[in-house]
Amino acid sequence: MDAEICKNFLLVRENFHDQLDSDEKYTFKDEHFKDYCASGCNNDFEKINAGCLYFFDAFFKDSSLFKQVAKNNINIVDYIIIWLSYMLSLMKSELNQSLGFFYKTYMKGGNKYTNTIADISEYNSYIELISKNHNLENVNMNKNIISKFYGAFKLLCEIYIEFDENTSNCTKCSGKADQFVEKYKELNGDSSITTNSSYSKVLCTLSSDYDNLKNKCKSFTSLPEITTKCSAQMSVVTASSSSITNKLLLVLSIFGAIGIFLGISYKYSLFGFRKRVQKQYLREKLKNVKKRMNH
Repeated sequence: MDAEICKNFLLVRENFHDQLDSDEKYTFKDEHFKDYCASGCNNDFEKINAGCLYFFDAFFKDSSLFKQVAKNNINIVDYIIIWLSYMLSLMKSELNQSLGFFYKTYMKGGNKYTNTIADISEYNSYIELISKNHNLENVNMNKNIISKFYGAFKLLCEIYIEFDENTSNCTKCSGKADQFVEKYKELNGDSSITTNSSYSKVLCTLSSDYDNLKNKCKSFTSLPEITTKCSAQMSVVTASSSSITNKLLLVLSIFGAIGIFLGISYKYSLFGFRKRVQKQYLREKLKNVKKRMNH
């Protein structure tokens, strides 16, 4: 994450508010998203789709953008999914139902997300980029938790925007840093979050991006340790892979030993058979010699 990435999210928020108006409707400025409103963005799903596509195009549209912005910030996908989930959560319908419908209708069903990203070998399309980072086909999102994640992400972005890279002046945003730490502690202490793969992935991303900023602002409050949890998730995968590899090697070793044993047995039995044939042949020859001598 950096200030420029966060400014893109801020720009969308200014033109597509993240709070419903007094009539419980989205405030959506069509002119900013006209390139993504081919059918007029007449319903809420189309409006949210326009915002979502704007983000993917802003960060991943072609090789130039991908290399400049996204290559070292691939976790931007986590934040786009949090934004998407949060905006869908403002609807009256159940969140998982809305997210499932959006994924099937607009992402898998629309060509914008399935179009090839030019000159990029890592990901063929937006849908592949999404599916490699989050499983939206089998989602289990909670509105309250998504709201907390969005609040923490929004606050972290404000800190990045306010932080002065040139002077490393942290005073201006130190208060917000403390607020972020409190929000983070609340998320980190919720077992329903830390045991959910999508939630815990975003939690790790928030932790990493805050720590990157803290390296420049030593006065910022430290986060409670999450690094071990993030590493543990990777260790589970590594341990699992290692376990499978070890089992496979053991099986191959057993088969190899059996093969060698059978080979030796076969060779031995063949050798024994040849010896028996030779002995029988000699006996027959001796019998014939004796018969001739008797005659």
